[in-house]
Amino acid sequence: MNPDVLEHGAKHLIERRAFFGRATAAVPLVLGMPLELATADQSSEPLIERVRAPQNLEFPFHTLDTFVVPNDRFYVRNHFAAPQLETRTWRLRIEGSVQREIELTLDQIRDLPTRTVTATLECAGNSRALNVPPLRGVAWQQGAVGNAEWTGVALGTLLDRAGLRAGAVEVVLEGADRGAVTAEPRPSVPIAFARSLPLAKARHEDVLLAYRMNGVDLTPAHGFPLRAVVPGWYGMASVKWLTRLLVTDAPFQGYWQTTEYAYYERVRGLPVLRPITELQVKSLIAQPRAGAAIPAGATYRVHGAAWTGESEVSRVELSTDGGRTWTDARFQGRAQRFAWRLWEYNWRVPNHPGRATLMARATDARGRVQPANRDPDRRNYMVNHILPVEIQIR
Repeated sequence: MNPDVLEHGAKHLIERRAFFGRATAAVPLVLGMPLELATADQSSEPLIERVRAPQNLEFPFHTLDTFVVPNDRFYVRNHFAAPQLETRTWRLRIEGSVQREIELTLDQIRDLPTRTVTATLECAGNSRALNVPPLRGVAWQQGAVGNAEWTGVALGTLLDRAGLRAGAVEVVLEGADRGAVTAEPRPSVPIAFARSLPLAKARHEDVLLAYRMNGVDLTPAHGFPLRAVVPGWYGMASVKWLTRLLVTDAPFQGYWQTTEYAYYERVRGLPVLRPITELQVKSLIAQPRAGAAIPAGATYRVHGAAWTGESEVSRVELSTDGGRTWTDARFQGRAQRFAWRLWEYNWRVPNHPGRATLMARATDARGRVQPANRDPDRRNYMVNHILPVEIQIR
């Protein structure tokens, strides 16, 4: 990859990254404890409020220190106000192009064979605030991403119980959250959040309807009592607060995968809207933060995480000179499909003071390499180009 291209793509981001590195701590949301207690160490730093209503909270990515993100530190993405659901009255309906329409209680779902999957979820708009200029939408920086252990029943198990009719092609996952869309173009009536999966993905053994997260029951913020978990795809596919599975005999053309959560694909030179699906290969630096001051001559542990979609991350490279040279980072732990990989690199900091620009670049087992520059056809989604971190050597 041409270092001049990397340097050109990086220079517009550096000042913005440095600013956000200083500004992030200025907008915390304290969850259940006073701010002065939350600042005692990084691991207790509160989630960052990006939108108050509906609530959208970002994990402070620079505090990353574990493979699994605890539930109370996992990012929260809401499109509407979180619904108030009770186990006693909640039901999941399966209908549409099925042999028999059924309705299940949570206890009935819990009685089915369980499956546990560790999977990374990333909001399709993660890092959009770090683009120059910033992209439309919730101003996520680095932390609309997290890795967790999910337990539930395979979606395919429930589809088998209902039986699929010949010609069925997709499953629409509908949540209990609903409201009016304010941005144009928009529907004229309130709508639910709903996304579809093609049957091939829906029947994958690791696609779950989950009721537990990291060994405990889901909280309302994370989709209680039941949510989808679609490993390898962006987080919008993992619909929370599920109430209905609608099997269709034609591709679903709902708002949340045509007007929103869609990107342009070039077909014979013409841009065609496609629904966002698979995670793109990506690596982010957790430490050092943009704008950090690092002692000259020290050995500093640079570390972060990398993830991809229907593959696994096979390599992470680090540059400490703005993309001119690259060195392999070291992975922590073994690769797990659909889960991110933590990585680290012990950097011998130069003895002379000044600025340094750090970059991380991931490659997956299919040979996809994290790009140097933003693809404008992705609109305000799938931000996976290399994001430089500028620090000070003192």
